Amino acid sequence: MTASGLGAPFAAGRDADVYDLGGGRVLRRYRDGDVDTAPEAAVMAHVATHGYPVPTVYATRGPDLVMDRLDGPTMLGAFVAGTLPAEEGARILADLHTRLHALPPPAAAPPGTAVVHRDLHPENVVLTPHGPYVIDWRDALCGPPDLDLAMTALICAEVAVDPARQLAEAARALLVSFLAYAGGHPLGQLDTAAGIRAANPTLTPTEVARVDEAGALVVHSARDLRD
Repeated sequence: MTASGLGAPFAAGRDADVYDLGGGRVLRRYRDGDVDTAPEAAVMAHVATHGYPVPTVYATRGPDLVMDRLDGPTMLGAFVAGTLPAEEGARILADLHTRLHALPPPAAAPPGTAVVHRDLHPENVVLTPHGPYVIDWRDALCGPPDLDLAMTALICAEVAVDPARQLAEAARALLVSFLAYAGGHPLGQLDTAAGIRAANPTLTPTEVARVDEAGALVVHSARDLRD
């Protein structure tokens, strides 16, 4: 199906557009036509089998994923609307990490690893009437759970250190509360997370330049919690 036949997307991210197919389904199409969505769909199917809240995937083809349409705002949208306090959002994010990392990994996973999303932040959590659902599993793989915690903390910190962001102060509060609720040892994976973020092709040069500052804020916030 061509984009012209789908009409205009009703949602868009940094690297994909989402089209309404009707009947409670959507098409998520990556703009890079060389993307293969089959691995992403496989991870989603695996975690769904174990009861984790993800949209059901019905079909994949190249850069396309057909899946359930989720009703409700993203967590980011709820923050902007003022309907979700930062502390409650942090509790939800921490719980989603805990539940994900407790799932049995795929049979081929390296020993001692868990399924990690690596992009589990407020834009990728949809607050549905049935609870929060996690979307955008392109970066998911099996790895150390602390890497997931470090990635989420770092992404929150990137917003917090950007003075142009409307939600900079809310992001700072979210970061502190998330670190308190999530536990683990994210500082041990922070350098790895920073390297992944700095290499992300969807970030602007200005955003990449803030990664180190964001990392310093994560360290400072985590140490304040221990003191």
